Order: sequence, then C-alpha cells, then structure tokens
Amino acid sequence: MTYHAKSEFMRVMIERGFLADCTDYQALDAALVKGVVPTYIGYDATAASLHVGHLLNIMMLRWLQKTGHKPITLMGGGTTKVGDPSFRADERPLLTPAQIDANIAGMQQVFARYLSYGEGASDALMLNNAEWLDDLNYLDFLRDIGRHFSVNRMLAFESVKSRLDREQSLSFLEFNYMILQAYDFLELHRRYGCLLQMGGSDQWGNIINGIDLTRRVLDDEIYGLTSPLLTTSDGRKMGKSQGGAVWLNGEMLSPYDFWQFWRNTTDADVGRFLKLYTELPVEECDRLGALQGSEINAAKVILANEVTTLLHGAEAAAAAEATARAVFEQGGVGDELEVVTLEAAKLDGGLSVSHFLVAAGLVASGKEAKRLVAENGLRFNNEPVNDANATVTAETVGEELKVSIGKKKHKLVRLA
Repeated sequence: MTYHAKSEFMRVMIERGFLADCTDYQALDAALVKGVVPTYIGYDATAASLHVGHLLNIMMLRWLQKTGHKPITLMGGGTTKVGDPSFRADERPLLTPAQIDANIAGMQQVFARYLSYGEGASDALMLNNAEWLDDLNYLDFLRDIGRHFSVNRMLAFESVKSRLDREQSLSFLEFNYMILQAYDFLELHRRYGCLLQMGGSDQWGNIINGIDLTRRVLDDEIYGLTSPLLTTSDGRKMGKSQGGAVWLNGEMLSPYDFWQFWRNTTDADVGRFLKLYTELPVEECDRLGALQGSEINAAKVILANEVTTLLHGAEAAAAAEATARAVFEQGGVGDELEVVTLEAAKLDGGLSVSHFLVAAGLVASGKEAKRLVAENGLRFNNEPVNDANATVTAETVGEELKVSIGKKKHKLVRLA
C-alpha cells in the first residue's frame, strides 16, 4: 500500500493490514479528516452467534470508533429472509422470523463487547434493515429502485458469474439480494448520513452497487472499503478449526476453547494476527511475531490473552491461561475445561470406549474413535487408553472424567 493516509483511521487500516481496497482513497481520507464519518457493516442473522471469521471486521469498527467516527452495526433482519448468494454453491436454508430474531439477539451480545452504543456523535448504532425492507411495496420498489440496475452488469459480478459458470442454480430470490443490500446503503445514507460501507473483499460488488444506486437516486458521493479475506499461513480459511466454527458467544464455545484457538496459531501468523486482532502497538506486534523457537510460544500466549480479554474479559483470559498451564505443564484438570454432560442411563450395562466417545459427542463416529485409540491419541484422566472395545461404566466416569483427545483437546465428562 503506497497511499499515505492523513486520517488516523486510514493510517491504522493500512499499518495493521486491514485494507484490501477502497473506492476512493483520497476522497474518503478527506472526509475522515473533516468530521465524523458514520460507517456500516451488515451482518445477516444466519446463526445464533458470530464467529472468528467476523472478528476482523468487528475490529475495524472498533478502530473506527476509537479514532472518533460512528460505527453502525446493521442486523439483516430483512436480508436474511433472502440470503446472500455471494460465492456460495447452493442456496442458504430459509429461516423463520422467530429464528432470525433469536439469532440477532445472540449476535448483539458480541458487539456490546467491542463497541460503545449510545446517543453521542461517535457512539455506535444498532439497526435492523427489516425496519425499511419488511414494508416495501413491490411495484414501487421495482419502479423506483429496480430501474437503476442492469441485469447485464449484475450477471458480470464475480459472485454471480462463478455460480453460473459452474451451471449451479441461482434463484430469483437470491438474485434480488444485491439490490436489497444496495438499497440498505441508500437508506442508511438518507436516514443516518452514512458515508462508508465496509466488508470483506467478497462484498466488493454489493458495496459498489450501493454507491452507484445512491449516486443515481440522490446524486451523493459515498464510499466503500474492503478487508482481505484471510487464510492462515497453511492455507486454511480463517475461523475454522478441526471442531468447526470458532464461535464468539461463550455459550457456544467456552472462553477456554476460544483462548486455545489463538494459542494454537501457526508461528508464521502470530505477528499478523497480533496486528489485526489486538490493540498492541504495531512495533510490539512485529517484535513478538519475529520471535523464534520456544520464544514464539510466549507470543502466542500474549495473542490468546489479548484477544480473549477483548471478547470475554481479563478474568476469563487469566483463567484460561491458568487452566492451560495446569493441563499441559502439570497434567492437572484446570478449572475452565468445557464440561460435557452425558445421561447416566446411557452407561447402564456399559459402553465400549468408541461408543462412549460418540455418545458424549467427543468424536463424530466409532471409526474416528478407533483410529484415535490406535494412534495413541486418547487419555482418560491423563492415562493412555489402548483398547477401543474396553468397557466404560458409570464407575469409570465417577464424579467427572477428564478426556484428552490428542494434545490439545481436553473435556470433562459428567453424568446427569
């Protein structure tokens, strides 16, 4: 990035690696210097929690507010009813209004950790696009908004083109999504003076549509800024672990497991992740990221503590670190291990080790359990388990049983 930013926000975006592209660097930078810039990111309510893949853009909103501007978190109560087709091979399952409302409630818990909401000039706003989408008159919408969209141009967007090139169906419902998202930007500008939309680089086409629509309808200039789509140094999509999505809600993923996700960062990613996911000075991030050998592990603990503190608080981070030390260095149990509850009746007559692991939800299949045992990857209360057919009873579990799968996954099983 060769652009030399004048505004503090743009400097942070460039220095810390948040910036992939911008529709007009100089004009946006000038607007950021001139005064408060209301800025939005949209989040469709497709799950009960946000996950680590969302955290990059949440940190962008946090930095936006820290540098004196106004974040808008837009909940997709309306657009979730359609579903974003961008770079998907199939249509999203449709959710009921009750499911959407429940998901939004779960997502809002996370934003409150990172942003300050209120009535002040730079206080964040929490909005829901159902406010203006639910009551749209279809014919009026087609006439007033639809006429500004060229189907030829929409078909040329990479998110649509890639789907059609693979000869995969794209429903008319999904095709409308980009028009609705463009309309969101227009409405946010009209109602709240929103000047900027941010998102991942896969949202570039949708952002451009909103800018173009606003120019056509109101003759106003607004802007777009995208972040890179992150992959880890070994090529995996950021936010995925062997256990699935890394959720941000503590009820869906314990603070300890969240901490462990960051502690297990690949050496090559430590410096980059410190810049993106913590507020440590850039020079310190570079210093920690350059450490070698066993010293890089200390940097990973700092990364895990900093990120966990932002989301779950300093006490949760300290407890997770203490538990990790007890589990890995001292072979203990620790206070923060996730507890898995199993119905005692399922152990009447006993279960084989492999069936026990499946019943407790610790592995996906008996085949996986047998492979785990064969590779010496299973321990009960720190003792190796060598027979997948050995019997597990209520007496085996006792008050609680620590189950270790590999070196990094540890759970406590208790009977109910």
